[in-house]
Amino acid sequence: MKREERIEAATRPQTWDMLIIGGGASGLGTAVEAATRGYSVLLLESHDYAKGTSSRSTKLVHGGVRYLAQGNVSLVREALHERGLLKRNAPHLVRDLGFVIAAYKWWSAPFYGIGLKMYDLLAGKLNLQNSRYIGKAEALKLAPTLKKDGLGGGILYFDGQFDDSRLAITLLRTLEDHGGVAVNHAPVTGLRMDGGKVVGANWRDDETGQTHEARARVVVNATGVFVDDLRRMEDPAVRPMLSPSQGVHVVVDRRFLPGDSALMVPRTNDGRVLFAVPWHDHVVIGTTDTPVPDVSWEPRALPEEVDFILGTAAQYLDPAPTRADVRSVYAGLRPLVKAAEGTDTKALSRDHVIRISAGGMLTLTGGKWTTYRRMGADAVTRAAELVGLPRRMSLTEGLSLHGATHDDLPEPWKVYGTDAERIQALPGASVRLHPELPYMEAEVRWAAQQEQARTVEDVLSRRTRALLLNARASADAAPRVAAIMAEELGKDGAWQAEQVQAYREVAAGYMLPGGVFSADVVSREKMEIRSV
Repeated sequence: MKREERIEAATRPQTWDMLIIGGGASGLGTAVEAATRGYSVLLLESHDYAKGTSSRSTKLVHGGVRYLAQGNVSLVREALHERGLLKRNAPHLVRDLGFVIAAYKWWSAPFYGIGLKMYDLLAGKLNLQNSRYIGKAEALKLAPTLKKDGLGGGILYFDGQFDDSRLAITLLRTLEDHGGVAVNHAPVTGLRMDGGKVVGANWRDDETGQTHEARARVVVNATGVFVDDLRRMEDPAVRPMLSPSQGVHVVVDRRFLPGDSALMVPRTNDGRVLFAVPWHDHVVIGTTDTPVPDVSWEPRALPEEVDFILGTAAQYLDPAPTRADVRSVYAGLRPLVKAAEGTDTKALSRDHVIRISAGGMLTLTGGKWTTYRRMGADAVTRAAELVGLPRRMSLTEGLSLHGATHDDLPEPWKVYGTDAERIQALPGASVRLHPELPYMEAEVRWAAQQEQARTVEDVLSRRTRALLLNARASADAAPRVAAIMAEELGKDGAWQAEQVQAYREVAAGYMLPGGVFSADVVSREKMEIRSV
């Protein structure tokens, strides 16, 4: 479906059963839940699907070992159950991943081993693989760059790994498969009220500037860290719900953690856990937990956060990555629900929260990717009760998501599942976008044709993961991506030049100081594009 057809579907005179605002994990999960129950659904996303927090995770589908240590057994049990369901429903996106907890003190292995046995038990029938003790030789075989001095073995346990923004796009395709309508680059500009009740929203198509309205029986606010902005559209004096915090990750070459296992540091100097995770032939290391006073679409890592991650990694890895080895650094904001004054954000629960406003708008926030399905199910059930929609059973526990397959496809095709064969038939299926990136030109065409990619950033950040794997290489690839998208979307040279410049400004924020493109490089690329 072309964008014009999608806009037409979104603007037909009708009252939707549910209008969902926000295209991240919670919004897409809620939309899929509603559509599969047979409700009519319109989802509006102001920028792009998973543009915010939902594309900036640690890439883990997990129960949360730290929450078990905090005694939040019910949250861990729920998350482990959802972990198992997600692996079953999206096998092309989720895989088992072994985590090594290295023991450098005599008590470490038995202490963490007991807790992880409870972790296995809480997973029940959906457990991945049982945790076990490992000796020094096996620990080094699984994680060859672990520091050897003082290493006494450790624990091996299992969680899931996934690609967050690819799951978001998979949910988008699943929503469309079940009759839902979704539009990105479509910000809500105001809520529609009738007799003190929220009955819809006004929104704008950012590509044409045209404004539209959508009426619905219930409006769901699923805008992540921005939920308070939407709540203020109904009541400017409403008290904020959130106390957001920032989590930072750095991405380095695979040589710093070769092998197929991840490393988990159970307690850092600030009391968090830290992961080093192999992902798309790179290693993601993080995360931090820094309270932030304001939210933004492009949060930036603080120098001390990067130093903390690299410093902690250096305590365990040899060789250890330095700032010069960082290919990309990214920051995401967590929508943590406010607690008592002075509460440390790392102590706040990731449980999701549903609140109903005086005007009947349902706000869903909190939670994490692993429990997106449960969040959506709870929100749809509550929304249907709120406005008297017919009661319908949830089907998503056993719902195979779009493209689901157990076929073991190679990179970069695996994340597309059953769509991979169609993409491989497109022009450029064997032409790389850049020598240091795994992605092919055909993926850009597919993203524009089938996945609602409208900008170079949409492609390089979220349809592929080029921005996170290697920010500089992704910026080098931007002109070719712009040219392919211009072919697919009918855009001109001026559009290409604007897209490349805009993307490079974004990519500069993912490079450590010294990685910003100079003005003469940007100017030269603009000249080259205009001559195409």
